[in-house]
Formats: sequence, C-alpha cells, structure tokens
Amino acid sequence: MKVILVSVDGMRPDSLKNIAQAQDLIRRSSYTLSARTVFPSVTLPCHMSMFHGVDPDRHGTTTNTYTPQVRPINGLVEQLHANENTCAFFYNWEQLRDLSLPGNLDFSFFFSGHSEGGYAVANKEVTREFLRYFSKNRPDFTFLYYGEVDEAGHSHGWMGREYLSAVRASWREIFKVLAMMDSLGEEYNIIVTADHGGHDRSHGTLMDEDMTIPIIAYGPAFKAGRILENASIKDIPTTVAALLGAKPAKEWEGRVLYE
Repeated sequence: MKVILVSVDGMRPDSLKNIAQAQDLIRRSSYTLSARTVFPSVTLPCHMSMFHGVDPDRHGTTTNTYTPQVRPINGLVEQLHANENTCAFFYNWEQLRDLSLPGNLDFSFFFSGHSEGGYAVANKEVTREFLRYFSKNRPDFTFLYYGEVDEAGHSHGWMGREYLSAVRASWREIFKVLAMMDSLGEEYNIIVTADHGGHDRSHGTLMDEDMTIPIIAYGPAFKAGRILENASIKDIPTTVAALLGAKPAKEWEGRVLYE
C-alpha cells in the first residue's frame, strides 16, 4: 500500500466550496474542514509540525528559517526510513528541504516557484515529475507540495478572484495525481491538506482564518463520509506512519485518524 501526502500551501477550507474536484474527493473520503494547524501559522513551522508531530515551540522552528533542533525529534521520513519504507519528495519551495535529515530520502525533486512562470508553472512541474517518477518507481511514501495558492494570497489577498483561481488550478494538479494512481490499480491512500490558511494578504496569527485547515483522507483505510473530529496537523505523521507499519517517534503528540 502506498501513501501520498499533498500539501497545498495556504489553502483555506472555505475555498473548496465551489470546486467540483475537491467536492468529489470529499464525498469519497474521511474528512474535516475544521482541523487546526499550529501557531505561529507560518509555512515552515507548520510543515515541521506536519512531519514531526509537535508544536513549533518543541521542534524549534518558529519562522521560515529552519532552526536545528536542540532536543532532536525524529520526523516522519526518519521513522519511515528506519522501517525500510521508501520516501520521495516533490516540491517548489526550497525551505522544505529541511523537513527530513540528509540520507533518509530515496528521491527528491525541487523546481523553484521563483523560476520563470512562477508557482503556476512550478506546480505543474511538480506533478509532471511525480507522474514520470512514479510510473517507474513506486515509493511507499510520497510528499507533494504546491505553493501557488499561498503566493496568490500574499499577492492578491485570501479568498479573492486570483486566490480562488489558484486553488482551482492546484486541484487540477491533484486530480492528475489521483488519475495516475487509479490507473495503476494499486491500493493507495492519499491525504490532501494545507499548512495554514490566511486573511487579507497575510497569515501567522491565531485568527480562525489562519489556523483552520482541511484534511481530506481518501483510500482503503478511510471510510467515505466520516467526519474527522478534533483533527490536527499533528495527527498527520502518526497517521502516515501507522498506514505504512512504522512506529511513531515517542515525542509525537498526534493520533491515528482512521481508528
């Protein structure tokens, strides 16, 4: 069984209301549109919590600059590597390189969102490389990161026309991934989430608009239509590890979302 974790940076749950692809997947999934992220609701601290199962004041990264851990905690990739699971990353925001320690990933692809064409092109490159790689290699765990939505929020404002267009474009990429997996006829679980939301042209506060995220979990481990009560971004590493038969790090604070 394979697990794919998709993070759409800055995607608010209420942005999914009129997106057909998102609503279709939600109907077939266990889900919540009211999960909580961590404070500060900033991209790198939130992703560190997504992979390390603790709050930023524990893992130590509280801004978009990585801070080496004073009291190290194994992250999701380290736990999976120790369990002999293969792991691959596809992303377009460079700071995410620090989500795993060197030597634990089997494959990594980075295409900068600051390249010509911006994140709109970079999102498509992430999907393209994933499809190419996965057709020949079948990592147990894959992390896909799409940065266009957050960029649109900062440039034009959360929930505005340009922002919602970026959300729709990101879901077109997600459905390419789903179509690929369905065509292979293999069992897989996919979790689509966000690191944080946003308001006006910013995020990082304790406002609900910043702190509320979606978690949409589809696959044989997840019952369609089940609401994931009291879910947190910190539940994600615990859930992925359980799906792949790996032990959680003892410091992780999250729970398994399908039990």
